[in-house]
Amino acid sequence: MPDTLSPVRPGRAFPLGATPAADGTNFSVHSRNATAVDLCLYDPLAPQHEIARVRMVRGELDVWSIFVAGVKPGALYGYRAHGPHMPNNGLMFNANKLLLDPYAKAVLGKPDGHRDMLTPEGPNHGPGMIDNGATAIKTVVIDDAFDWQGDRLPSVPWQQMVISELHVKGFTKLHPQVPEELRGTYAGLCQPAVIDHLKRTGITSVQLLPVHQHLDDGWLVDKGSTNYWGYNTLSFFAPHNEYAHAAYPQAQVREFKQMVKTFHAAGIEVIIDVVYNHTAEGDERGPMLNLRGLDNVGYYRHDYDGQKLYYLNYTGCGNAIASQEPPALRLILDSMRYWVEVMRVDGFRFDLAVTVGRGRTGFHDNSAFFAAVRQDPVLSQTKLIAEPWDLGPFGYQVGGFPEPWRELNGKYRDTVRKFWLGDGGMVPEFAKRFCGSDDLYGWKMRPATTSVNFLTSHDGFTLRDLVCYQQKHNEANGEDNRDGDNDNHSLNYGVEGGTDDPGINALRRRHRRSLVATMFCSVGVPFITAGDELGRTQHGNNNGYCQDNELSWIDWQTAEEGFQRFVSQLAAFRRRHPELARTRYFSGKKDGNGELDITWLNGVGGVLTRDEWHDPARRYFGALIIAGGGGLLLLFSNDPHQVCNFALPHVDGAPWRLVFDTALEEGFVSSEVIVDDCYVVQSRAMVCLKAGNLAEDSAGTMDAQTVSGARTKEGSFIARLSRNLLKPIKG
Repeated sequence: MPDTLSPVRPGRAFPLGATPAADGTNFSVHSRNATAVDLCLYDPLAPQHEIARVRMVRGELDVWSIFVAGVKPGALYGYRAHGPHMPNNGLMFNANKLLLDPYAKAVLGKPDGHRDMLTPEGPNHGPGMIDNGATAIKTVVIDDAFDWQGDRLPSVPWQQMVISELHVKGFTKLHPQVPEELRGTYAGLCQPAVIDHLKRTGITSVQLLPVHQHLDDGWLVDKGSTNYWGYNTLSFFAPHNEYAHAAYPQAQVREFKQMVKTFHAAGIEVIIDVVYNHTAEGDERGPMLNLRGLDNVGYYRHDYDGQKLYYLNYTGCGNAIASQEPPALRLILDSMRYWVEVMRVDGFRFDLAVTVGRGRTGFHDNSAFFAAVRQDPVLSQTKLIAEPWDLGPFGYQVGGFPEPWRELNGKYRDTVRKFWLGDGGMVPEFAKRFCGSDDLYGWKMRPATTSVNFLTSHDGFTLRDLVCYQQKHNEANGEDNRDGDNDNHSLNYGVEGGTDDPGINALRRRHRRSLVATMFCSVGVPFITAGDELGRTQHGNNNGYCQDNELSWIDWQTAEEGFQRFVSQLAAFRRRHPELARTRYFSGKKDGNGELDITWLNGVGGVLTRDEWHDPARRYFGALIIAGGGGLLLLFSNDPHQVCNFALPHVDGAPWRLVFDTALEEGFVSSEVIVDDCYVVQSRAMVCLKAGNLAEDSAGTMDAQTVSGARTKEGSFIARLSRNLLKPIKG
């Protein structure tokens, strides 16, 4: 054992973690039941060698601290916590294990579930007796210095957002315009080709799959695989070191900051996917990394079966963070503030957010976590998106979160998929989702932008695979195709997978265009899985969590330029029409001018009657929307099984013009097409028409003078049209 370190002096309890100063570094860590805690320092040039050890001092609020003179950024350290090993009582102390600081801002080493991290047999025999100080990952002391001069948060309003969910590595690993040495890194995402693609596609906000330092599960490593998605968090503060081009930990943190600054300079927000619901320590058979060895009961949820405490596994990953308890709640909130205030990210997407929102008796929209965030002057103003479910009791909570949270709307995904498949009885449900899901969010006075509308995500089929595969094909994962969702609402058009049949491929492209057009015309926040705009395929694998290879990486060489152009045009179309990018739900009721914000048409010249609305055989309808400047938008969604001849409302002196038709390969028309009394809508096609001679400038937006003139000139035809239609039926 190395000599005790000197000089030292009493430290400060807060902030927790390692805080460097001019003459040394303050260390502090929480542990309620430890009998002693040692700070162990290691040689930065030979990380396997411990060079000094010092006993920390316990203070109030169960915080142990010490100030060590002469310790500077770049120093390596870990903790050893002494105390009783009584697993039945939830006490798991084992001083043989070097513990990572829960507040580690950078780590050195590759966390891979090594056997010497395990303690299932206890401290007196088996792996528990192994001292892993030499091989354990180490915490690195860093400072927060970075030149943020000129950085401004884009602060994109919710109604103007278009989110792209992307993987740091997979997005650029095969990008031919990114320097080879930078591919798959934070620095790679800073490259002009990447920024140009996102801007061209209309993306306002990137949502990065987990960038917190994660651990590759031992069982995956044993079979030569990794946890590619990264939902196995080790540190809530440190950026994942394998995504950095820089080798030195301090430089890795600065590389992440530079990536954020570069995105901000392009007007793009950075939202990070966070896993505050569980950690990589898993259940009692998992590795001892940090929280388990410091304060197992304070950081994890447990229940008592009459004989022993056991982990509550609401996440399917072995444990669940005890966000209702002060130590864990403080850890989560401190982490969030760090990423907002120091790393300057714009928001968070919470994996299995229901777990974090659970109190001692279950999920509640005023739980300790939600209450703490809502009163926080920083976090309450941050973009917050919930994955509103977990695996625990009453775990499906779509619509159950409080303001200012937004939610990934799984009901939107399923409804839109089923409608375009041709399932019967979907028209009322489809209309609700199209209008912003007022039934889910409006009753709590939450805005229409609460709904994050997605068709696909990292978890499931890609958009292309959704129309190419009837069944999942996850054999490459090595789990006999048992993993992944079986209920995908997908279609293969008679051929499973790729085909050279031009007719089938044309139908598949039309289906994709209709799906994505629906999303961009729906009220809420559009959400794209990166690569879907390029026609990316995973060859039917709908659970690529362990596929860190060409199956998951975006293949830029096979990108479908035509589909990417269509997605870009849809994003531009949405920007030009604030009646679609809105904060209020469509209501089907008259506004202050006596006009209807939306009217549902039956396709034969009238408004949907109640019987037509609820007819299970109906698979087509039209939506008439009052557009900016006094014009009208008419959106038709058609039966997947037949061609329909839709009758158009008559508007005096205002011809209908075709904007897009997803049955056309190009989607959007390049020259003006005037439409008369009817329009033939092909099967599985969505059509948009526009009425009113409303001039648009070169940027695709109307200037104030044009809008004012349009209201005077065209206002009368809206009133006449409204008088000629039957009273609409609200879904």
